[in-house]
Amino acid sequence: MADESRPRPTAPRGASRWRSDLWIVLGAALACYGISLALNLNESLVEALAHYERWQLDELPLTGMVFAFGLAWYAMRRRRETESALHLRAQAEAQASELLAHNRELARQLIAVQESERLALARELHDELGQRCSAILIETACLRRCAADDRAALLGAAARADMAAQSLYQLVGGMLRRLRPANLDALGLVAALQELCESWEERSGVACVFHREDLGAALPEHINIAVYRVAQEALTNVTRHAHANQVRLVLARDTAGQQLCLTIADDGRGMDLAQATRGLGLLGASERAAALGGELHIESAPGAGMRLVLRIPLPAAAATLAGQAMAAA
Repeated sequence: MADESRPRPTAPRGASRWRSDLWIVLGAALACYGISLALNLNESLVEALAHYERWQLDELPLTGMVFAFGLAWYAMRRRRETESALHLRAQAEAQASELLAHNRELARQLIAVQESERLALARELHDELGQRCSAILIETACLRRCAADDRAALLGAAARADMAAQSLYQLVGGMLRRLRPANLDALGLVAALQELCESWEERSGVACVFHREDLGAALPEHINIAVYRVAQEALTNVTRHAHANQVRLVLARDTAGQQLCLTIADDGRGMDLAQATRGLGLLGASERAAALGGELHIESAPGAGMRLVLRIPLPAAAATLAGQAMAAA
């Protein structure tokens, strides 16, 4: 036996309104037809308009009917356009909300990474830098004590102080390179990438080949920094995840000379892009590319390595295209 207390499904409110409106239209049409049959409205109308034949008023009913159908067609078209506009607006609002949530998450992760980097830098300054400075102070105190008594102890303290100073110099140099690569300012992007590949190969033990083509004029600083940081992040990901035997970096212009292309390919284990999620490093690299009007494209498959392609439009090419567009206009 059916449960009568259970609420029955009801039709949507909009559909019920459409049906009621349709019944009203049909009822009005049938009522008009019945009145016309009872009163012979058509014959009466023809007889009344016969006196005004010279003005062709007898054509008005057909004209009015066509006009009514035209108004109905016009209203239907406007309704469809309104529904399409509302649908597009809803899609745009949903996309804007998604982008806003993505930007908030990215900002949160960036803040977390900044705090992590600051913490790591503070630890290195306290532990490594502080220890080496303390070692130098101890050795200089020993030098002062042994200056007149023990020549062998004096030379040993001097040697230890020299080693501590060199270690301190290397530590500071490494920290400075992490914060800002000196070769990028002194020698340019190509030399900085070459030094990056060589130092990364030495640390990781993975072969890293850098190939570059003639880039022509010097590139702006913001492009140099973006390309260097993307290459740095790609090599870091290879160290952490790829388990590769070889990495190849190629820096060149595209065939049209309008974009700068950086390609980083490895022969590691790869990944399934449909299931993988981008880490903060690749998200930051994508944001760098997008901020310069470029794009970051990743190709990978399980067991087939990974290929990362960064494309950034060159300012000279963009200016040439803008000039051509203005001349054509």
